[in-house]
Amino acid sequence: MHDVITLLMPRLWSYKNGEISKDAESRTVRWLLFGAVGLLFWIGIFVVFFRVLTYFQGVDSFGDILAHKLLSMVLITFFTLLVFSGIITSLSKLYLSRDLILVHAMPVSASRIFLARWIESSLDSSWMVIVYSLPVFLSYGIVFQAGPFFYLAVGMMILPMCLIASSLSAVLVMLVALVLPAGRIRTVFIFLSLFLFVILLLAFRVMRPEQLTNPDAFSSVLQYFRSLETGGSPWLPTTWIFEGIRAALSGFYRAALFDLALVWSFAATLAFVMTWIAGATYFTGFSKAQTTSERLLPGRSERSKSAAWLLHILSGPARAFAVKEIKVFFRDQTQWPQVFLIAALIVIYLYNFSVLPLDRSPMKTVYLQNLLSFLNMGLASFVLTALAARFVFPAVSTEGAAFWIVRAAPVQIRTFLWVKFFIYYVPLLLLSEILIVATNILLQVTDFMMALSVATIFCIVPGIVAMGVGLGAVYPDFQSENPAQAVTSFGGLLFMILCTVFIGLVIVLEAGPVYQIFMAGIHGRAVSVGQWAWMTLSFSLALLLCVVAVVLPMRIGERRLEKWV
Repeated sequence: MHDVITLLMPRLWSYKNGEISKDAESRTVRWLLFGAVGLLFWIGIFVVFFRVLTYFQGVDSFGDILAHKLLSMVLITFFTLLVFSGIITSLSKLYLSRDLILVHAMPVSASRIFLARWIESSLDSSWMVIVYSLPVFLSYGIVFQAGPFFYLAVGMMILPMCLIASSLSAVLVMLVALVLPAGRIRTVFIFLSLFLFVILLLAFRVMRPEQLTNPDAFSSVLQYFRSLETGGSPWLPTTWIFEGIRAALSGFYRAALFDLALVWSFAATLAFVMTWIAGATYFTGFSKAQTTSERLLPGRSERSKSAAWLLHILSGPARAFAVKEIKVFFRDQTQWPQVFLIAALIVIYLYNFSVLPLDRSPMKTVYLQNLLSFLNMGLASFVLTALAARFVFPAVSTEGAAFWIVRAAPVQIRTFLWVKFFIYYVPLLLLSEILIVATNILLQVTDFMMALSVATIFCIVPGIVAMGVGLGAVYPDFQSENPAQAVTSFGGLLFMILCTVFIGLVIVLEAGPVYQIFMAGIHGRAVSVGQWAWMTLSFSLALLLCVVAVVLPMRIGERRLEKWV
């Protein structure tokens, strides 16, 4: 055990030394900002669950059944997230970290190295789920007026759930590592995990869990209660965890202790089996990981020729950078599963609009449809911001240690940034417009709202993409193993905040004029000269804000990169 602690010490020293480093003050500011945003999310989760559970308590006869059904769904979601996160983290910690060659050269057995890396992987993959599950259980404890035993039981149940998920992930990664090199395992696992995630997401949405609060959706009361009382399989650990937490919530101490013992005994047994498998297979899999992996799906040279033909209007060096950017995207196979995931999320996004019960709303349908269309502009812009944070913001950081080639090339930094801007601007604009037009068709909005939505998104998209490229140039991360991790940095958080403010300001500036035009059309009255002047001013300010959002970040990013040595 002393060897395991020694292997974990560099991780602890990195936190300790960070407090005395020369950028300690900036780190403190970043942690405070991250902590404030995280706290807001934490409070938001608590408020939502508290209000939902309070509503359930007001439902006679089966309010507790609804609350327990929600708890079961939450636990399954948490466990699924832990498994997916554990797979990716275990693969990185056990096989793909840069320091593994040095660590395996030390006079320490492979089993001890595995145990240390597994502990580190378990902490990295579980801490966020643990933190953001606490407001859920806290809301249950407050609403159901549970005693201290409930909170103790929850804490004792969450830990083995994390250990079980981490152990299953590590075992799965080690077994596959015997067949495939780790370089290809990453692609295969990302494909499989995201495919399973998409299937679960689609299944969850198609089931329409909102029907649980609508008995009219079922043919009989008996069918409704059966749908609520359906439990999980007794062979699943999530069922034991759910039964234990429900027993603790209801004050049944013996049943809760039995389920607690069952979960901990399974976690200990699985950890033993995992260490036994690791002793037999881990070093063999690690040796295979050192071989050069082939691409899972080899590309074709015709693709680059067609890209070069489409970009013939650019100068030679600028066209070379554009073609390089396209090649890097298609060659990075870890990007493809995320594209598939985005497609699935868009399908669910459109499906949600198609099942809106507009005909049962107490508000007028024409008013509600256009109101939802206007609010949908902001929602689609936030979806675009999430995509830009994943693909556009890390675009400069993807140059990595080879950024010196960019500086040495006969291309200005301004051209370099604008090439990246247009490479991502065109597909994101098409995606956003398709999203807006499709949702407006489903909502059957007026021609005015359709034209306004298309024009607003056309102006917002370049601002978001420019902020992604510009702030990515201001806060580049050329040293990270995975440039996508730049999203979680201070610059990524600042990008998300500024985009949120930008979208909010545009929507607020347009809200008043849109309301005046819409109400004038409904009541058949003319718009006064003063209202026209006010509307012109509001739309002009919104357009000016979009122009500033494009020009200012790009110039700041250009100046920052020109000073980079």
